[in-house]
Amino acid sequence: MKSTGIVRKIDELGRIVLPIELRRTFGIDVKDAIEIYVDHDMIVLKKFQRSCIFCGNGDDVEDFKGKPICKDCLALLVKKLGD
Repeated sequence: MKSTGIVRKIDELGRIVLPIELRRTFGIDVKDAIEIYVDHDMIVLKKFQRSCIFCGNGDDVEDFKGKPICKDCLALLVKKLGD
């Protein structure tokens, strides 16, 4: 893991500010969702990306009845239903 050299203090409400340089680098905008992971003794923040409920792919994901599904899995379902 690479250190950025940036140190931030946590405020009274448990919040930290992500520097604009990091937000720009990772394409994080105001009101974007961030996922929080724990890996042994580390807290990892990741920009939330919806993924397909079937294969986990995060590319070309669309809503189908409120569930995220990728175009490949949707095509497979359409084919399966057509058989």
